[in-house]
Amino acid sequence: MEPYMNTKTRIVALAASLALATTLAACGDTAPESESASTTQETAENSAVAAHNDADTEFAQMMIIHHEGAVEMADLAATNAGNQEVKDLAADISSAQGPEIDTMTSWLDAWGESASPDGGMEGMDHGDMQMEGMDQEAVMTELSALTGTEFDRRFLELMIDHHEGAVGMAQEELDAGENADALALAQTIIDAQTTEIATMQGMLDSL
Repeated sequence: MEPYMNTKTRIVALAASLALATTLAACGDTAPESESASTTQETAENSAVAAHNDADTEFAQMMIIHHEGAVEMADLAATNAGNQEVKDLAADISSAQGPEIDTMTSWLDAWGESASPDGGMEGMDHGDMQMEGMDQEAVMTELSALTGTEFDRRFLELMIDHHEGAVGMAQEELDAGENADALALAQTIIDAQTTEIATMQGMLDSL
């Protein structure tokens, strides 16, 4: 019986070894496949994020500058405005456009694009960046000298013009852009700022 038992023991041990080897081999094969799938998915996601054209880049670069101007004007309203509704509207504008600046800045970084136009502002079409023919510096100089109702009226007039410029820029993005997120933000800007234009016009008429 002893030789039989030894043989049986050896067979069982051999079978166990084969089973362990098969299991280890399977685990070894699974890890690279999992890593490969993860890498492929990450590459696809990065490609999707990076999908953009020149119109998307210019939209983000120029809208950041445009939004920064609106926030600067809105922050001045906190101290110079006399009407509480004007102050509240200005606060809403600042709280909405600040995060959008951050979002567009993150897109440009993900796309490998500069946060500002090549060569700065020179050579760019500034039509949508001006208010009644004035640049941001001139607008802030004028508004800074005003307070109370005089400030309220002039702020609303200039911000309406500023919003109309943003709507025009956003429409250009819808017409020529490619990136889905940029197109969605452009539509959001059109919807939100068109509504705010109507609100400001009503406020202006009541002053």
